[in-house]
Amino acid sequence: MFNNLKVNMNPSLEYSEGFGGKLLYFSETSIFWLAIATTLGLQILSNFANDYGDGVKGTDNEDRVGPQRALQSGAITKNEMFRGIVITAIVTLCLAICLIYQSFGQAYFLYSVFFFLLGVAAIIAAIKYTMGKTAYGYRGLGDVFVFIFFGLVSVIGCYFLFTKQLNWLIIFPAITIGMLSSAVLNLNNLRDHDSDKKAGKNTLVVKLGVSAAKKYHYLLLIIALFSMIVFIVNTYDSYFDLLFLIAFIPLIIHFFKVIKTEDTKELDPELKKVALSTFLLSILFSIGQIF
Repeated sequence: MFNNLKVNMNPSLEYSEGFGGKLLYFSETSIFWLAIATTLGLQILSNFANDYGDGVKGTDNEDRVGPQRALQSGAITKNEMFRGIVITAIVTLCLAICLIYQSFGQAYFLYSVFFFLLGVAAIIAAIKYTMGKTAYGYRGLGDVFVFIFFGLVSVIGCYFLFTKQLNWLIIFPAITIGMLSSAVLNLNNLRDHDSDKKAGKNTLVVKLGVSAAKKYHYLLLIIALFSMIVFIVNTYDSYFDLLFLIAFIPLIIHFFKVIKTEDTKELDPELKKVALSTFLLSILFSIGQIF
C-alpha cells in the first residue's frame, strides 16, 4: 500500500504521461519549492525571534558559550530586529498561502483553511519560543514544540500536501525528524546549561539536570533510529530504501561523543553535526523513496 508514495512523490513518473502529466509535474515541483521556502522562512523567523527574546531578557550575555548573536553583539538594534521579525513573519505567511493554494487550489476548501491555521500556529510557535512573558522556551516546553512542528507537522504535512491522503506509516519518519530536531535543541540547551540557569531560563535541561538530560539525549537518538527501522521493515522495496542508514554513522559517533564529554560547553561543535546529519538523512530518505 505504501509503495504508492513512491509513485505519487516522483514527478518524473507523472511527466511521461503527456500534457496532463506536465501540468502535474509543474504542480508537484511548485509544491516542493514552496514547501522548502516556507520551511526556511519559519527557521529564519525562529532564529530572529530567539535572538530578540534572549537578547531583550538578558539571557545572551558574557556567560553564553556559543557564537555571539546579532542583538547581543550590537550589530543590530532591538527595533531593527523586531522589524526583521515582522517582515519575515509576513513573507513566511505569504509563502505558506501560496503553498496551500498550489496544493489544494479551490477544490479542497476545508483543507486550505486547516493548513492556513496550521501555518499561523507555526509562525506563532516560532515567535513565542523566547519572546514575551509567556515564552514557552523558558518553561521547558521547547522540545515539545520542536517535535510537533519540525517533526510531525513538517513531515506529515508535506506528505499530505503532495498526496491529499494520509498513511499511518508516515508517522515513523515524522517521529525520526522530530526526535533529531529535538536533539539539536537539547544539545544547545546542554551547552548553555550554566548560563541559562543563571539567567532564569528554565529549559528542559535546567529542569532535568545535566545527567538526566544526557540520558534523554540518548533516548532521542535511539528512538529516531528505531522509528526508521520500523518504517523500512514495513515498506522495504529495494536497497535504495536503506540509503538513510549512512546518515546514522555520524549520529552514532556523536552518541559516544556525548557519553564521553563531561564539560557540556564542549558539545558546541556537535550541534552542526546533528543538524547536518538530520539534513543528510532527509535527502537520503527522499532518494530512497524516489527510486
